[in-house]
Amino acid sequence: MRRLNLLSAVLLVPTVLAAQSVRKEASAESGAVVPAPDTKLPLKHAPEPTSAVITAKDLMTRLYIFADDSMQGREAGTAGNVKGTDYIAREVQRLGLKPAGENGTYFQTIPMMTRSIDVGSSLSAGGAPLAFGTEWAAAGGGTLSGTNVPVAYGGVVGDSANSISPEQAAGKFVVFFMQPNTSFRALRTVQRVAPAAAGIGLVVPDQMLALVRRPSEFFDAEPAPNAPPQKPVVYLTQAGGQKLFPGANAIPPVGTAGASVTLDVRSKTDPIANPARNVIAILPGSDPKLAGEYVAIGAHNDHVGFNNRPVDHDSIRIYNHIVRPGGAEDARNQASPEQQAEVNKLLAAYRAAHPGSTRLDSIYNGADDDGSGSVSVLEIAEKMASRKGAAAPKRSILFIWHVGEEKGLWGSQYFTDHPTVPRDSIVAELNMDMEGRGDAWDETGKTKEDAPIHGAPNYLQLVGSRRLSTELGDLVEAVNKSGNHGLTFDYSLDANGHRMNIYCRSDHYEYARYGIPIVFFTTGGHSDYHQVTDEPEYIDYDHMAKVVNLVDDIAMHVANLDHRPVVDQPKPDPHGRCQQ
Repeated sequence: MRRLNLLSAVLLVPTVLAAQSVRKEASAESGAVVPAPDTKLPLKHAPEPTSAVITAKDLMTRLYIFADDSMQGREAGTAGNVKGTDYIAREVQRLGLKPAGENGTYFQTIPMMTRSIDVGSSLSAGGAPLAFGTEWAAAGGGTLSGTNVPVAYGGVVGDSANSISPEQAAGKFVVFFMQPNTSFRALRTVQRVAPAAAGIGLVVPDQMLALVRRPSEFFDAEPAPNAPPQKPVVYLTQAGGQKLFPGANAIPPVGTAGASVTLDVRSKTDPIANPARNVIAILPGSDPKLAGEYVAIGAHNDHVGFNNRPVDHDSIRIYNHIVRPGGAEDARNQASPEQQAEVNKLLAAYRAAHPGSTRLDSIYNGADDDGSGSVSVLEIAEKMASRKGAAAPKRSILFIWHVGEEKGLWGSQYFTDHPTVPRDSIVAELNMDMEGRGDAWDETGKTKEDAPIHGAPNYLQLVGSRRLSTELGDLVEAVNKSGNHGLTFDYSLDANGHRMNIYCRSDHYEYARYGIPIVFFTTGGHSDYHQVTDEPEYIDYDHMAKVVNLVDDIAMHVANLDHRPVVDQPKPDPHGRCQQ
């Protein structure tokens, strides 16, 4: 599942996460620490042949392959992701599924590029040039040019009560001061004036300039109708900002005029070294009248790669579980004295029980996110392909493994904008992302009121199941009962206005924006989310098999309906902003 990013296309700013309140309790409402489940699963597992039955054993075999260190975290546009998508393609070919990508292949390559600022770009203030790379840099697409453009001070990022108005910003290069640890939400004060301004400058901590200069990845998608042209955002060091406001020894009043600027800032693009690919396969339907319609079953094949700074796997896992129970969702949480004492105690006990077991780790394996969904779709494909004659699905089944979900739903956006089957022929999309955990040890999310939620033996979160089609949501409930799946559904994360905005953060939404009914199946978050500790050894394969069998059963019911699931709720704007 992708991390929440509230930036618009206008601003491309290095990651600065919002500080979140420090948790005062260790885990559940009682404040007691739930003991870690003793999985007794190995770090490595020898693969075994899979069968046409959906089993925990098969899921385990597949996931230990797909989330192995050799896949290097499967980041989109890397050799590791190519290796992962090659594995999926080999499996669907072995199962006899029909290729549904480009040019008779199982692959659809998305236009993923790298962007950087041309080092020949220039910026001067009051006629004096600023040094690129030490006094200023830029990020974003397009060009930003102008001679003797008036400069105005816009305010402190996030201080909406003392910020320049769009009318004051019109035609000016507007400079904001950006404090350390500023949140994404705070950038709304900049976004509201960016369309009117001639350009935007941000005075940032000096060390941020090195981050800005790095090439950034982007998805070369078709712009939304009436989208404004992109402009780079200029980043200034303290020294650079001083040249725009000479003589200002303190933060000036909002609207203060600075030295006029002359800009010639140009971005350049280059193709990525490795292709970023959706994997798409079809099981043709058995009913000639319905085979031209599709039930899509999807997951995302990418994760977030690796870093070059190994960390101690076991101490990170203990620390995150106590202090950051949502993993990357709680990335700014710092340990209270009580929490640090608990971490120290648990780590000492672990070290005593496992002498000499220090394990350095730098790979974000993405076993749950979304290795679990990816191998689950493979398991369903194998089960579906084994059904013959009257047992075969009447509608066709579209199996799709989206790339670039972690980058911003790029693969699913590209597929739904450029589908390899008629878009209107897709009657529903069933999305699986992070459905391999969900026990009492995991904080699976928070309610709308910010109360922690914990998993259970038959726990499953549903998101979006009735947002377009009441009938589809009702069918999910009915199949769970009629098929004796015994799963307990949690709709807490589907609440309107929920701050986590989960409905908008996985691939299902790219289908929903076109009015295609969806269901998002997940066992929720946990302290290993977007951490190097998201490993196959921590997956609950029995729990996962229950979820996968349910999704398979639902897909069969939808495939065999005598009508499409009825869309009885308002359809969103395909090019609008998603807000749960």
